[in-house]
Amino acid sequence: MKNVQYINPDGLNKNPAFSNVIIIPESKKTVFIGGQNSVNAKGEIIGKNDIKKQSEQVFKNLKIALESAEASFENLIKLNIYIVHGNDPQPAFEVSQKIMGKIENPPAITVVFVSALANPDFLIEIDAIAVIPE
Repeated sequence: MKNVQYINPDGLNKNPAFSNVIIIPESKKTVFIGGQNSVNAKGEIIGKNDIKKQSEQVFKNLKIALESAEASFENLIKLNIYIVHGNDPQPAFEVSQKIMGKIENPPAITVVFVSALANPDFLIEIDAIAVIPE
């Protein structure tokens, strides 16, 4: 995005999967997306006991949320990823990389292992922040 600064300063790990620092000028619209889990539009939990399938649904939900704000994954600047402790995060990361790996300037990302989410069947939840030029 034009004028948004993506910085990976010397002294911090440089990884193509995420950015370390992002600076947004005032002339942008900020979009906050609440935690998305594996529930589809019908209220069904997709992928019970399968973090990969749940991750795929989470990213579908994020895409819908972004599009409702006239944004895309390219507009993401921050992802907070919550994974229930005891689950292997690798399948979720593979889903993420399939979608996010094509982004020139990836968002800043935080991954946290938690004891539980709002529903005991949820294995992963992601909230996001995006910016859109006005």
